[in-house]
Amino acid sequence: MEINNVIVENESRFGFEETIEKLQKSAELRGWKIPTVHDLQETLRKNQIDVQEVKVIELCKPEFSGALMKEDPTKFVSALMPCRISVYCKTDGKTYISRINSGMLSMFMGGTIGKVMGMAGTEMELIMNEVFEQDPLQSY
Repeated sequence: MEINNVIVENESRFGFEETIEKLQKSAELRGWKIPTVHDLQETLRKNQIDVQEVKVIELCKPEFSGALMKEDPTKFVSALMPCRISVYCKTDGKTYISRINSGMLSMFMGGTIGKVMGMAGTEMELIMNEVFEQDPLQSY
C-alpha cells in the first residue's frame, strides 16, 4: 500500500485563511466539534524554525467517537482520534489540504470500527468538498 493511498492531499481553491474558515464552518454545520487548531508554523517559529503556514484542525463528532469508546474492543482506535485535517501552503503559493483516508482504512477494519470510520470518512470528505480545486475522487 502506497502512502498516497493512506494520506490524501488536495489543492484548495482558496487561500490559507479562507480555506480554514470554510472548513471550520462546514464542519460545524455538519455537527462536528473543533477541539483545537494547532498552528505548527507558530510552534516551529518558537523553536527558531521558519516554515510556511500550516495548521492542523482537530475534528470530533461525538456520536462517532462515542460509539467507538463505549466498548473495550474498539477503544484502541482512539489513537486515530480526533480526526485531523491539515491545511498548509507550499512554495508554489497554493494552499493544500491533507488527511488520513478514513474511508479506505475502514475497509480493513470491519465491524463497528469499519462502519464508524466509513461514515466519518464520508462526512469528512463532504466537509472538505467545497474547498477542493478539483473533484477529490480524481485524486485517488
